[in-house]
Amino acid sequence: MDSRKSMRHFYCKDVLWDTFESMATDFAVSVDYLINEAMRHYAKNKGYQVGERTTSQPDGAASPVTVEMSQLVSPRKLPPLPLPTTSDTARSKRPSGNFSLGPDLFTDPGDEPAILTLYIVFEGEKIPVTKDQFIIGRVSKLCDLTLKDANVSRKHAAIIRKNNNYYIKDLGSTNGIEYNGMRIDNKRIDESDTFSICEHSFSFTFK
Repeated sequence: MDSRKSMRHFYCKDVLWDTFESMATDFAVSVDYLINEAMRHYAKNKGYQVGERTTSQPDGAASPVTVEMSQLVSPRKLPPLPLPTTSDTARSKRPSGNFSLGPDLFTDPGDEPAILTLYIVFEGEKIPVTKDQFIIGRVSKLCDLTLKDANVSRKHAAIIRKNNNYYIKDLGSTNGIEYNGMRIDNKRIDESDTFSICEHSFSFTFK
């Protein structure tokens, strides 16, 4: 398969983009990766072999793409998603392994538990996160937690509160965020998670 990549520009419904951003955060991958996967699966579902170019065939010769795809692509198609009903919205809705590009991706707000307070434990101090967007960086006037280090970006990372969950997200910094020795773009924060920004380590707790 051709692995070359190029930058593309396209228009997208805001609700779809918001959904893909939430999926990228939940599964610790990039939006680019999810869009590429969605395009690949859609092409396969329509009978196209991704990465292969059609070549001219002698008269009477069978097309190898047609023959192969007739064997690989299942004729069965998934039924359309049903429209939500009153009883559906009353039930708790949780995301599953199958991505649903709509309101069902998130928990029904009516069933959400009380929001727990998240704390950052940094240099022996326990700091509560009381904002929907808590900024970590080098410049004190722009940030809620200041790291006095020239290697830290002005606005390096953000702690984002969304749908009763907290996420850490890189704000396009130079040196990034590390989790378990790997550089990440974003991740949902769980109890006792520890992250590093340059030489600074901090952990999170709900207790």
